[in-house]
Amino acid sequence: MRLSFSTVILTALVLFGLTAVALPPGTDDEISDRLKPHGNLSRVVAGATTGVEVAKAPMSGEEVYGQYCSVCHANGVAGAPLFADNDAWAPRAAKGMEVLMASTLNGIGAMPARGTCSSCSDDELADAVTYILDAAR
Repeated sequence: MRLSFSTVILTALVLFGLTAVALPPGTDDEISDRLKPHGNLSRVVAGATTGVEVAKAPMSGEEVYGQYCSVCHANGVAGAPLFADNDAWAPRAAKGMEVLMASTLNGIGAMPARGTCSSCSDDELADAVTYILDAAR
């Protein structure tokens, strides 16, 4: 059985017409309830503060070294004295902690100020210097 072109078009129009006026199941209130959000979206912006200060424990000298100082001192990048190299650290240690801390805080040679750890406290950096010196003994 072959359908005529007009029969196919008429059938398509009827089907399209029925779907165009079809309503989703449920009452208006039920539909509104289904369309309500199920939660809230919260975006955290890097560097944003919430107004609540959270005290963070200071890092140990070993932690500061591992996270920041080791980037250069583990491999001697840009002439950095190697970690635990007594020959490299002995003349620096002889200058005293005050001179070493001045170099640490202000930078020296290719080493940037604070050794790339701008968020470290002076005490944390001093602990890192002590850790490095102790390893070189």
